[in-house]
Amino acid sequence: MAQHHQDFDPTQSETFDSAWDQFADLRARCPVAHTEEMGRFWALTRYDDVRRAASESATFVTSQQNVVPKVAFTGRRPPLHLDPPEHTPYRRALNPLLSLTRAESFAPVARRYARELLAPLVAHGGGDVCTEYASFLPVQVFGEWMNVPDHWVEPLHKAGRAFILAVNMNDPEAMKATSLKLYDMARELIELRKVEPRDPASDITSALLDAIERGDALQEELILGMVRQVLVVGIVAPTVVMGSIAVHLSRDRELQNRLRADPALIPAAVEEFLRLYTPYRGFARTAVEDVEFGGCPIPKDEAIALVYASANRDDAVFPDGSTFILNRPNIGDHLAFGRGPHNCPGIHLGRMEVRVMLEELLAATTGFELAGEIVPARWPEIGAISVPLRFTA
Repeated sequence: MAQHHQDFDPTQSETFDSAWDQFADLRARCPVAHTEEMGRFWALTRYDDVRRAASESATFVTSQQNVVPKVAFTGRRPPLHLDPPEHTPYRRALNPLLSLTRAESFAPVARRYARELLAPLVAHGGGDVCTEYASFLPVQVFGEWMNVPDHWVEPLHKAGRAFILAVNMNDPEAMKATSLKLYDMARELIELRKVEPRDPASDITSALLDAIERGDALQEELILGMVRQVLVVGIVAPTVVMGSIAVHLSRDRELQNRLRADPALIPAAVEEFLRLYTPYRGFARTAVEDVEFGGCPIPKDEAIALVYASANRDDAVFPDGSTFILNRPNIGDHLAFGRGPHNCPGIHLGRMEVRVMLEELLAATTGFELAGEIVPARWPEIGAISVPLRFTA
């Protein structure tokens, strides 16, 4: 196999800010970058290149590798691990259950959980906004959305956090072990729904099983993979985004006070935060033929990272792209939820969770500031996974 020069090192030690700085450097110096680390891959860092690879699903497939570093050691998990049209029946079952209306129906649940989680932090004058707040709320909301038994919520949180930590530490053996635990939970949930089916219009596991009954081309082995995927995929992104927002607002007290004084600004602020702190840099594709980006050839069958986080700071599309600007004219062009047939199906649920978490954090405090070291996320995420805060007057 041919060796390439090393344009950047994704394994180097990072701070919260240095990860974003690295991609700013690559956009200017080497927008189609190659590394021999993490199994060898190319990284697309400019907006137009990332959008192209995300949109052209016939050329850039996910079925060979869908994330950098490669973490799928325990079976294929639809819909992300399948290409169209194979992935379509799974998205057909999933998408209606994540509509805007249904996602917003869980907002009161999210708000109740947010207040319960914030109460002890307020009593103690602060805490870690990620590990004590933002990592719990998506699990609790997801538990409600998936109709899992109440006693599953804490084990799901532990298993999900363990898997995310293993990925961030690039520890393949730990990834396998924690993924298998999540598979056990998925298997148990499927068996439960066979015995105690629910309305397919409100339960994803029942919807998938019902699709088989109706003759759709779904396989039970892949349904297991999909339930496993769904159990964890919605946990990490809201946690990382909320951590990054907390860092930003700790550094910009004027904006923090403005949003607290006028909550009507929060939805627009969340959209700009999603652009500025897009939590993924490692979603991957593999070209089925030789391709070229900006004069740089990429051979077929080589992993390509779509660095959404970098694309969303591309000054050519978002002027002054590393700066928070409320109500950007083209904010709808950001790629925080991807593009094409593999765009994030949980777009509305994720937006709602981040919005509610921010609204409730601002409402419960008169001010907050950093109170310790920020722990940055590692590939495939980017942002913060631990943010100690001190609540202030």
